Amino acid sequence: MADAIESRTIEILAGADAGTEIPVTTFRGAHPGPVLALIAGNHGYEYPPILALQQLRGQIQPALLHGTVIMVHVANMPSFLGRTIYFSPVDGKNLNRCYPGNPDGTVSERIAHAITTQVIEPADYVLDLHCGDGNESLRPYVYQTVTGDARLDAAIGELALAFGIGYILVDRNRPTDAARSIYCSTTAITRGKPAMTIECGYLGMSDSVSIQQIVSGVRGVMRHLKMLEDGPAPIANAVYLDPFVDILSPATGILYPEVERAQVISKGKLLARITDFFGNPIATVESPIAGRVLYIVATPPITTGQPIACVAAPRVTGTPRPTGTPRANQTYLAPRD
Repeated sequence: MADAIESRTIEILAGADAGTEIPVTTFRGAHPGPVLALIAGNHGYEYPPILALQQLRGQIQPALLHGTVIMVHVANMPSFLGRTIYFSPVDGKNLNRCYPGNPDGTVSERIAHAITTQVIEPADYVLDLHCGDGNESLRPYVYQTVTGDARLDAAIGELALAFGIGYILVDRNRPTDAARSIYCSTTAITRGKPAMTIECGYLGMSDSVSIQQIVSGVRGVMRHLKMLEDGPAPIANAVYLDPFVDILSPATGILYPEVERAQVISKGKLLARITDFFGNPIATVESPIAGRVLYIVATPPITTGQPIACVAAPRVTGTPRPTGTPRANQTYLAPRD
């Protein structure tokens, strides 16, 4: 099978601003099966997913593979090479707010359009791999989107369990319009494809534990989809988190976090203090709910309107996936992924 492994780049031509490229590996299995898209680097400072795909690239054997794997190694090359959190250094946009993209837009919009049309649309399943950006101290969790479509919700719930991270954040507030999907995984879901966002890693670190957890999670999904014969079993006792709040900064200044990732806190707990650049207190931030801290911004710079923390409350432990009609989460911001 001479073309069983194909390495290529998706060229993003210069337009309103500079062009770039997206490195992609496609594995075509010797046996029929689904198409799974693995997308890393929508945020270029999130290194464990990028490094996990490097490891997985050497582990997948087309002769043993059922189906096809499309592996996007670095979706946001300008951010990766520029070492920027959240935003592209070229157009100042957050790629994971630009989907499904625009072929005539800025570079982030052109990247999103290329990934939508050349990766997401040909896929049957999509995993959007994230971690705590360079400013975020984060404990691992996954987003399980609830759409109200029983078939789709069941498939997404099975993906969440198969990935093997024990904290599953139930998200009922994602866009439903395929033309305004905003997020990478939502772009797949609004096109009827089961998809999931994974968060594993923290503070821009390249730690081996997070990398291996992502490798193991992908292999668990591939086993679940019968693309591989071996791999980790689905997690047996997940903790479902619902509701959750993403908390925004009320001020620009210097941030002093008062909690740690994974800490269990009460309602009203002080999450962070903010001073101006002379050290004068200007704001305090408290948690509006009791729960567990999924992430806390742990570096000093903070800007009005940017995330400070996410706190989530356990809803169900060790029982089947939650279902039901979508409703708004108690949230001050769309999820930070």
